[in-house]
Amino acid sequence: MSAQQRITELRKELDRLNHAYYVENSPLTSDYDYDMMMKELEKLESEHPEFDDPLSPSHRVGSDITKGFTQVAHVRPMLSLGNTYSVEEVDDWIRRCNDLLGNLEGLKSVPIVGEMKFDGTSISLIYENGRLVRAVTRGDGEKGDDVTENVKTIRSIPLVLQGSGYPQSFEIRGEIVLPWKAFDRLNEERAFNEEPLFANPRNAAAGTLKMQNSAEVSRRGLDAYFYYLISDELPADNHYDNMIAARSWGFKVSNLMTLMDSIEEVDGFITRLDRERKELPVATDGLVFKVNSLRQQLNLGYTSKSPRWAIAYKFSAERALTRLRFVSFEVGRMGVITPVANLEPVLLSGTIVKRASLHNEDIVKT
Repeated sequence: MSAQQRITELRKELDRLNHAYYVENSPLTSDYDYDMMMKELEKLESEHPEFDDPLSPSHRVGSDITKGFTQVAHVRPMLSLGNTYSVEEVDDWIRRCNDLLGNLEGLKSVPIVGEMKFDGTSISLIYENGRLVRAVTRGDGEKGDDVTENVKTIRSIPLVLQGSGYPQSFEIRGEIVLPWKAFDRLNEERAFNEEPLFANPRNAAAGTLKMQNSAEVSRRGLDAYFYYLISDELPADNHYDNMIAARSWGFKVSNLMTLMDSIEEVDGFITRLDRERKELPVATDGLVFKVNSLRQQLNLGYTSKSPRWAIAYKFSAERALTRLRFVSFEVGRMGVITPVANLEPVLLSGTIVKRASLHNEDIVKT
């Protein structure tokens, strides 16, 4: 086997193992065997630079070279969604969709897709010929920052697509998130180094994605979920099937996505997900409901700020009451003493809270 063939073989196998581990949560090999394959690939690539590929799995660790971000215009604006905290208003939105589309198309019930609303930072990815070519933040909706090098380090994002049937060129939108475990680890490090703590995983994800050091981005452990596909050559005429197709290409699409046909199903979905979200490994702040048919989406159209064919339902902020056991005083790296509240463990937004920093008056009051 030639060096080029072996490099290609290793890249495909490492991409397959990355997808199984980071997307499907089903490791297929030991860490040792994975590391040995990666070392072999890195060695071959260094010996044969003529076969280098910027999308090789060996480049996922990022670079310590500092670069600024350039702004890129979105091909289609990234609009925000209208939102509500009321189940009744979600039901009213469905009735309006049914009434309008019923008048236009003679329909009685419009299929609705329900999805989890992950609490992170929005991202747009562009793929051409099955390869990632650009990653852009939401920015102001019209243009955003090119963060391609940082996004390449996120192991749940495919750099080269799996399977077949994907459009030659397409955009997929999603949410970059920082899982609870990674968030807790990051704040523990920042507390030790006497740096300000991140208030929540959303802020931590946004701050990490905009770092100038992609090697540090890689170390922090960002993740990503995807929720909308855009192309002139989509595989299906509806949102649900398009996202199922995207999953087959290697994208992380939530298993909680559900296709529903009635208001009663939507109300049950809200009740069920408000409970189940507390067990998820990432932060969530609500649900998103979309009209499934792409033709119907076009018929409903847009307001100046948001699509009429989608709505976000926001969960109420979680609070929990627990007992303060004692306050400890911990010495950081620079010798500064920080008081820490040690609590009776309590489950809050999917993570067990045992400690809380008391390093400023605002935190003590809240």
